[in-house]
Parts: sequence; C-alpha cells; structure tokens
Amino acid sequence: MEPVHFTLAGALAAMEAGVVSSVELTEAHLRAIDALNPKLNAYITVTADRAMDAARAADERRARGNAGPLTGAPIAIKDLFCTAGVRTTAGSRILGDFVPPYESTVTQKLLRDGAVFLGKANLDEFAMGSSNASSAFGGVVNPWSGATPLVPGGSSGGSAAAVAARMALAATGTDTGGSIRQPAAFCGIAGIKPSYGRCSRFGIVAYASSLDQAGPMARTVEDCAILLRSMAGFDPRDSTSADRAVPDFAAACHAPVKGMRIGVPAEYALEGEAQALWERGIAWLRDAGATIVPISLPHTKFALPTYYIVAPAEASSNLARYDGVRFGLRVPGEDLQDLYERTRAAGFGAEVKRRIMIGTYVLSAGYYDAYYVKAQQVRALIRQDFVKAWADCDAILTPSTPTAAFAEGAANDDPVAMYLNDVFTVTANLAGLPAMSVPAGLNSQGLPLGLQVIGRGFDEETVFSVAAAIERAAAFSALPGVMA
Repeated sequence: MEPVHFTLAGALAAMEAGVVSSVELTEAHLRAIDALNPKLNAYITVTADRAMDAARAADERRARGNAGPLTGAPIAIKDLFCTAGVRTTAGSRILGDFVPPYESTVTQKLLRDGAVFLGKANLDEFAMGSSNASSAFGGVVNPWSGATPLVPGGSSGGSAAAVAARMALAATGTDTGGSIRQPAAFCGIAGIKPSYGRCSRFGIVAYASSLDQAGPMARTVEDCAILLRSMAGFDPRDSTSADRAVPDFAAACHAPVKGMRIGVPAEYALEGEAQALWERGIAWLRDAGATIVPISLPHTKFALPTYYIVAPAEASSNLARYDGVRFGLRVPGEDLQDLYERTRAAGFGAEVKRRIMIGTYVLSAGYYDAYYVKAQQVRALIRQDFVKAWADCDAILTPSTPTAAFAEGAANDDPVAMYLNDVFTVTANLAGLPAMSVPAGLNSQGLPLGLQVIGRGFDEETVFSVAAAIERAAAFSALPGVMA
C-alpha cells in the first residue's frame, strides 16, 4: 500500500509492526503536498524540514519502545492554532507574519503524543465563512472538483482538503457553527465537533468564544476518535475547559447501537438527494438494531438568525485586539485613530469586516436588548429543546448539509446564501453539544454527502458508536477526482 493511503489507525499499526516508518510516511505526504498543493492550496505554510526532523525522532522513539499514541503520524494543523516558532496567520493579512512564541494547548498535546506536523492548513479568514473563499491566501479547491472548481467548505476547508487528497493522515479543525462538519461533508471525510469545553481553546485564535471548539478531521470515524483522545483534556489556562476524564473514544467505535433510540427531528426535513440519504441512514440504523423515534426541536427555525447575532457580536469584541499596536500588521497613520483605521482597513477582508459591523451594531446602545439579549434568550430555548429531546432518544440523526459542495464563487454575491449552508449544524454549537459528520454516499454528480450525529453533552462515545455504524453500512470508499 502507498503510504498516503493508510488511515491514521492503519499507519500507527503499520509503524508498530515495522511495515513502514514515520520517515517514509512523512516523505510520502510531503511529496503529495508538493504535487497537489499548487492546485488545491490546502496549506498556507508547509514545515517540511521540521516534519522530517520530527519523523526521524519519532522512529528513534519507537525503536526504543517508547512510542506514544500518535508517534510518527504526519498530520495537518489548521492555521488558527498557535504553533511556537511557526507562522500562524488565521487566514488574514493582519496576522500574515505573526510567529507565536508559544504553543496552543491542543497542539502541545498532539506533540506530546508524538504527532508530526506537516504544516498549517488554509481556512476562511478568522474562521468566518462556509466556503474557504475568504482566506487572504486564496481559496482552497475541493479535491472532488471536476472541470468546475468546487469549494471545500469552511472554515476548516484546508484541513478537509488535505485529508481527502491524502496530503495528511488527519488534521485539526475548529467548529463555531459547522466549520468542521460542513467541510468534512463536502470533502467526503469524517469530522467531529466535541462538546464545548472538551478541548482547550488556549492558543486558538478566537472567533466567537462561546461557540468555538477544536476537533479532529480524518478519513474514518475511528481515526477521529484516536486524534480526539490526544486533543482533549482539562486545561486550567482556559476558563471554559471542562474538568472531565477523557474516555477511550476509539473503543466506542466498536460498540453496538442495538437498543439505542435515534431521534429524527421533524424540523430538519428537506427535499432531494440529501433527504434520500437521510432516509437511508435511518434505515441503516434500524437494521443495526436501533429504534427510530420522532422528535421535535421547535426552535430550530430560529437557530441561524440567533447564531448570526451571537457569533458576530463576539467576533467584534475578539477582533478589537488587532489594532496595529501590539502585534501583526501595522499601517502608519497621522495619529493613533488613523493608524487603527488604516491597519484594520488593510488587514481585514470583506467577510470579516461584514461580521464586525453586524456585531458592533447588535451590541450598540439601543439595539443590545433588541438583538443580542433576545438572541441569548432564544439560544436558551434551543438548548432546552435538546434537553427535552434527550428524554426520548440517545442520539439524533440529521443531514450534515442541505447540498453537496457548490462551485467557487457561487455565493460571493449573496452572503445569506452562504450562511444557509450552516442550517443543520449551528444548533449543536448554540447548545454546546458534540456532533459528527460521516461520509455516507454520493449524489447524482458523484459528489459526497454526509450524515450528522448529535449527542448529549460530553457523550462523544455514543456519537462515535452511531457514526461508526453508519460508516460500516455506507461502506464509503470513493476517492476524490484528484486521487482517481
């Protein structure tokens, strides 16, 4: 088998058996990056020399019998995670030359467990977008593209494209309203947004602090489980980090779903191929012994407007720190106010400016109560909908996205159309719940579609069990066009 075609679990087993080395795996993935990144633009920064040094050290560590859970596994890091000594841009001009002096908690945990970092993956600027078109370093091309370039989804589009195109065994992503699950669905891979607080946010460039959560992206459900175990854990440097034990998520992938109750919300109904795939997913779980129960999430219809008030409001506050004074881009001005204005005008892209303006508006005097406070009240009702649903079910099954990947530029003139891609994903962020997208089929154009599993807070194990059952039934094995 070519090294780039290993799954993460397969690569770890092969290294342990002496079938392949980390050096061989890393060299193969770096060759794939050299060949494909000029076309796909999945990486902003490639750290080839660092990766090879880490791979050689990993092989030595394994030879001494001191291998960790991820020793020697080459992965990609979304360029939203601070990495000591390696440029971290958040996909923005304003941080284009920023080199952090410290490591994010998540990446530090991955390094501790022996992962090899190939480089920093492209993303929508400050993770704001659903297409990966807003990056200051150019958009990412979906590896499933044919004659017409398709978006990989966003904001973790670079991570998804890198994994799908075999330019990394797995990758980290972040999810604020669907930014792991939507690109995972568009690129035919698996990705999970864990419960809010499961992974530390320390060292991750903030978008919306009450919604952001780091998570893994990989080609299989089990691979995501392996990576999440290393990423997760309590961090006293993050006030929102949950002090909870980290389970063996990979073991949960082999647990049966027989006897589980799977909720199907009436409010998520749609038409076309995504609906047909959802119905197949329901049948697969029923055949596996689960009981399908109808549920209602009545405030779902308010989720998108709620999200697009809360998230921009928090973004406008978080992005106030980029002023040209402390770090990042600085454009000189006649006075301090002029410096602020010139720096932010030159440093932020159109989508980021749009969300800052929306956020500033909803937080302004006279509108705070009418918009932001009201949105937080509706958010509480959305969370309560899920609490009621858990009385009747153990997990919830929905489509991941309403459509497959769309053409580049298709939503450029209509931001609201782009925002609608998050219609099935934002509720899990608003409620702080774990949710996973698993590839489950192709549409009539040969593009991947995903199914989403939502679980109770801090019950990722059930999510992995249900997602793995879908994965087995779907037997998704199609390769993107760039690999065919």
